[in-house]
Amino acid sequence: MMAAQKLIALLLAWSGIAAALARYFPGRRKVLLLSCVCGFAGGMFLLALCKVDSPASIIRFSAGAAFLSVWMTALTALYRVTGRGGKSLPSEDIHPTPVFMASGAAVMSGLLAGAISVYLMVPKGGAALPYILTLGLASALFAGSAIALERFIPKIITLTTTATLTLVVSLLLFATSLTLQLDLFAPLSMKVMKFIHDFVHQFFESMLVPDHLFFRHDVWVYIGYLFSRGVGFWGGLLLWFAPVILVGVAIRLEPLPPVSHIRQGAERRKQLANFIRVRRNRLIVPGFTMLILAAAVYNSSYPNVEYWDPPPVVVTMNPSGMIVIPKKGEIDLEDGKLHKYLFRQKGREARFMILMTPNGKLTVTLDACAICKPDGYGQTEGAVICYYCKTLIPLETVGRPGGCNPVPLPFEVKEEGISIDALTILNRWGETVTSTSRIEGGGK
Repeated sequence: MMAAQKLIALLLAWSGIAAALARYFPGRRKVLLLSCVCGFAGGMFLLALCKVDSPASIIRFSAGAAFLSVWMTALTALYRVTGRGGKSLPSEDIHPTPVFMASGAAVMSGLLAGAISVYLMVPKGGAALPYILTLGLASALFAGSAIALERFIPKIITLTTTATLTLVVSLLLFATSLTLQLDLFAPLSMKVMKFIHDFVHQFFESMLVPDHLFFRHDVWVYIGYLFSRGVGFWGGLLLWFAPVILVGVAIRLEPLPPVSHIRQGAERRKQLANFIRVRRNRLIVPGFTMLILAAAVYNSSYPNVEYWDPPPVVVTMNPSGMIVIPKKGEIDLEDGKLHKYLFRQKGREARFMILMTPNGKLTVTLDACAICKPDGYGQTEGAVICYYCKTLIPLETVGRPGGCNPVPLPFEVKEEGISIDALTILNRWGETVTSTSRIEGGGK
């Protein structure tokens, strides 16, 4: 996605947040505008001045915490209307909100939105102040316009507390989906896939069930669907959309108001019809929120990013069974780029990678991880990405075992170059492909 497109998408998401808060907090427009501007500016400067190795992890953690809060409020809303003595969901029409609540909501949203904008739009290692000033002015203009134009949104669109929170967080999640480093959906799908994989594996381990005695190959083919990317994707979708669905269900199940005290039948029917109409109109916002989350999933599934993915260089072993790769020459192993190699012997083959991490350490790994189909990795800014599950692995963690990290290989750094045992590479590759062979489509 081009920088201009990212900026427009980001500012539109920010406008949606400002408009949603203006609709939920009527009569607080001036306070909202000031709070939005202050929050957004604070988020930009906090991230710009933040001296941490991985600012993306802070943003992702904050966005994840916001998503978790949506889950909690959605469950609370559902319990509120379905529990004993079910009640209606609070909205701006029922409980006028004090100034500090409107201001606090705007500041908290602005902090995260401002941090996301800096991460997305400010070049790394360059002069940040001109970009921050430009972003600040644009965000203030868009927020002010959204708050002013909110008056023209049809009055039938009303917001409950849970629907407002869900809408605001969904817009923030959409903003994070504009870059792979901040995206939450792909890691969520990967975690679902890994959980299912580990659960099934541990179940058979704990039950001491040897598959070659009890299950035929075709049975394992069906079990293998549990390890597929599709299961992780659909499981991630379920977790991704469930809070919005719960909010919609809670609104739909709001109990009818008591009308037994009204003596006239026509008046009772009129009040009930009016409540049902208002309740139906409240479903508009959850429906719109579903579209925003769907757009975030699309951005996550089809990122517009170019990867550094060099073709594997075929290598051979020396008489002592070692593969030696020079550190300098046609390929500079210390240039910070990913370098791939392919080793073949007697019908067996294995792919492996060499990378100099940002902390100055050379690493040698398989072009595969222990839990995914070995589709390999590509390199993007600050990370490598697993092509199978779209998980980003920070460059600093490449070479560490576990999760979706590339499987590390033992090696030695000598004067002539990197020395790796050829048999170890073949065996590790074979073990990895065997362990992932039950994934849909099998290993390479």
